[in-house]
Amino acid sequence: MTRRFSHFLAAASLSLVALAPTLAQAAEFVSIKGSTVNVREKPSTRSATLWELGRGYPLQVTQRQGKWLKVRDFESSLGWVHAPLTAKTPHMVITARTANLRSGPGQKFKRVARLEQHEVVRTLKKSGNWAQVRRENGQQGWVARSLGWGW
Repeated sequence: MTRRFSHFLAAASLSLVALAPTLAQAAEFVSIKGSTVNVREKPSTRSATLWELGRGYPLQVTQRQGKWLKVRDFESSLGWVHAPLTAKTPHMVITARTANLRSGPGQKFKRVARLEQHEVVRTLKKSGNWAQVRRENGQQGWVARSLGWGW
């Protein structure tokens, strides 16, 4: 009986490991809707402001409390944001020092611009390891997803 149970545990563990990427992909993201939004220490407008974020900045939701969302950014910094000030519009923040914006989804495509670290871009669609994005000035292209964070 013990041997069967240990086989069961091993199989269950492998199943959970196989599901881990799926569970990670199911994470809820939001983006900043207003031009600037305060991220607060606690879920209250009376709470201290930890930092301000601009339009489109992507955040991962870790908890909900009433109309407040506990969120984290790509550096895992945590804070609270008022939910009505967020949207479900997909965005990415560039995390690499620089990233090439290309005419198509791959390194063989021509570079059309260079994105800077911390630049926020609107995600239009994804193709494999690439995302088609639009800059604030309207310029569109493709960037390797590994060079940014968000959705």
